[in-house]
Amino acid sequence: MIAKVLWGGAAALLFFTLATANAGGYRYGVSDQAFYVPALAKAITPALFPRDSALLDVQMRVWLGDDIVSAASRVLPIDLPTFAIVMYVAGLALLAGAITFFIRGLGGSWWAVAAGLGLATLRHRIARTGANSLEGYFHPRMIAFALGLWAMGFLLRRRGGAAFALIAVAFVVHPTTAVWFGIAAATAVAWQADRRSLWVVAASIAALSLWLITAGQRMDTAWLAVFADKDYLFPTDWPVWAWALNITYPVVLGAIWLRRRARGVTVAGETALIVGLLVLMTGFLVSVPLTAGHVALAVQAQVTRVLWVLDSIACAYAAWWLLDDAGGQRTTTWRGLTVAVVVAVAAARGYYVLVLDAERPLVARTLPADDWTAAMTFLRTRPVTTLVLADPEHAWMYGSSVRVAASRDTVLEQIKDSAMAIYDRPMAMRIGERAQALQGFGNFTEAQFVAAGAHYDADVLVTENNRRLSLPILYENARFVLYSLR
Repeated sequence: MIAKVLWGGAAALLFFTLATANAGGYRYGVSDQAFYVPALAKAITPALFPRDSALLDVQMRVWLGDDIVSAASRVLPIDLPTFAIVMYVAGLALLAGAITFFIRGLGGSWWAVAAGLGLATLRHRIARTGANSLEGYFHPRMIAFALGLWAMGFLLRRRGGAAFALIAVAFVVHPTTAVWFGIAAATAVAWQADRRSLWVVAASIAALSLWLITAGQRMDTAWLAVFADKDYLFPTDWPVWAWALNITYPVVLGAIWLRRRARGVTVAGETALIVGLLVLMTGFLVSVPLTAGHVALAVQAQVTRVLWVLDSIACAYAAWWLLDDAGGQRTTTWRGLTVAVVVAVAAARGYYVLVLDAERPLVARTLPADDWTAAMTFLRTRPVTTLVLADPEHAWMYGSSVRVAASRDTVLEQIKDSAMAIYDRPMAMRIGERAQALQGFGNFTEAQFVAAGAHYDADVLVTENNRRLSLPILYENARFVLYSLR
């Protein structure tokens, strides 16, 4: 028993290390956390972001996670950097457990589980979509995805009640991720109960599509222009290679399922699950002309993310095939070497991504102790009503957004604000106007800074100190100067 615990602990540590390294290291406050950290901060301290609340609400209104954190904060203190890393580790643990549970549900060996876990650490973008197989930071959709994959393992065992219970929890964590698993689960259960009920599923999809075509809100040119750089939203713009890769998922799943069927090793709920996944793929194909027609709900739903579900399950099937089918007649030594090669590839790639390419530590629990963070720390001492005028590209230029690092409103954070513009046209118009007005911010004259500050009623201007303005200085360090616009 002790030996099993030690082996399990060592395997978990290796999985966490390789997954984090291949994701470029764990980092706090980056990428999509430009929304989630401020949203959680506001849930804990409602007075924050009085100017940007309307912007945050665009995405918060469909997410329940902030309500849970808000309720929890009334009982115990929540430190967001600590909360984020705990949830990150929990997400990886759930994912590793889900992969293990799924492959064992297929009847796979522990060798296949080891290979499946190794393949899962190879973080990759699902071709030309907005989803990555792993993230180097806490993201609710990673936890929801892991719960959904656990649900698929229960479907293999024909335990639909447990599957739907997990999907319900996933819905609270990240609704859109849970929906895709829910569709697959509902289809699988319907197939098992009465195959004629699939006509109900098909009719529902057809009715929804018809309604969207005839009555659904459409995005006009002005709305689309605000997030024109989000190329992952419109599959009709994908290159041929991306389509070829994404169409491969159902082909791989179908081929391995047929192989398992021919060998007589399929399990009780497997065929129904495959049908559910094929319905997911069909749903994606149906959505393509809807997004091409700029139907708002189809674009907002980001149906392309169903390919992430197919990608993960296809990797699990590939691990079974590699170790238990193609390698089924091989020796234990051969299987061990195969797993070792998978782990070695993951380790080498992780070293390259983390050390040679990104040059980051494996774990950065808090924001880096640099000049940007120091300037933002000063801004935290200013009133919560402070509105900050900074370069619209500041989040990627300096590593974190004003909202994350300073917990203060900002006129524009181009990358994340334009992504949130997908969900609301009036907010998109606000973001588009600001992006246009602040174009060329790095070359603004003092008069332009003052005019922009007056137009948006901003309180503080943040610039790099390689140029000096005649405005009153509130704070400066080796790289940044904060000027008063009042």
